[in-house]
Amino acid sequence: MLISMTGYGRAECDLRNMVYTIELKSLNSKQLDFSVKIPLFLKEKEMEIRSWLGAELQRGKIEVGIYQEIKEGAAGWSINRPVVEEYIRQLREIAGETGLADPEELIQVAMRLPDTMLSEKDKLQEDDWTKVRASILAALVDLNSFREQEGKALQKDISLRINNILQLLSEVAPFEEDRVVAVRNRILSALEELGQKHSTDPGRVEQEMIFYLEKMDITEEKVRLENHCRFFMETINAASPAGKKLGFISQEIGREINTLGSKASEVNIQRLVVGMKDELEKIKEQVLNIL
Repeated sequence: MLISMTGYGRAECDLRNMVYTIELKSLNSKQLDFSVKIPLFLKEKEMEIRSWLGAELQRGKIEVGIYQEIKEGAAGWSINRPVVEEYIRQLREIAGETGLADPEELIQVAMRLPDTMLSEKDKLQEDDWTKVRASILAALVDLNSFREQEGKALQKDISLRINNILQLLSEVAPFEEDRVVAVRNRILSALEELGQKHSTDPGRVEQEMIFYLEKMDITEEKVRLENHCRFFMETINAASPAGKKLGFISQEIGREINTLGSKASEVNIQRLVVGMKDELEKIKEQVLNIL
């Protein structure tokens, strides 16, 4: 089954006063290419995120975004209790010298000092990371589901186009015999016009004609083209990832179609070859999106 490199996954994580939204996007790329946008407090986890998702997604241009938002009605700030308590302890020690004794006044003075408030955006406990990681996994599952659905659509379209190439190939045969007769007649007509018909050894002319027609024979190209198409279909139905392999096979298909077109000097066959090329170009475009 084919898997697309294009996909999108999303999940949310609810932590106290904050809601974290995880978004994963992937596009086609020859290699694994990461773009990570996460809050500063998660920077220490960035390498873990890259390593983990890279092993799962294998190839593609991957965008990882983790966004945070304060819940409605939540302040988003909390008192840095250890710091405030230390400030008050020190203030009490000097209270006798300053005449400051009222607890309320001590708190008011302490709260004006640095680092007495913590933003919910600036801290992440280990238990919190466990929840965030689980949400990243949920987004990954969503992304992979998207990729599989896209892969099914790609497989259906590509299979149809390979079958179209095989159908066009089967339509070549009726024109081959007419092509040979036309070439033979054209050569004989040329000899007559040159006045060489009676002065030339008929056996030699026949030998040269056979040699020329053999060079124009397209049987081998037809056989190879059909085999490449069958191999392409076998690869589609095999285990993923298959994108690079299908790319190589499509190149071989293209070579046989081009050779077929260059050797078949017959207008109806040329039209069929153009149709094959058109189908193959669409296949190549689709293969670029396959993992």
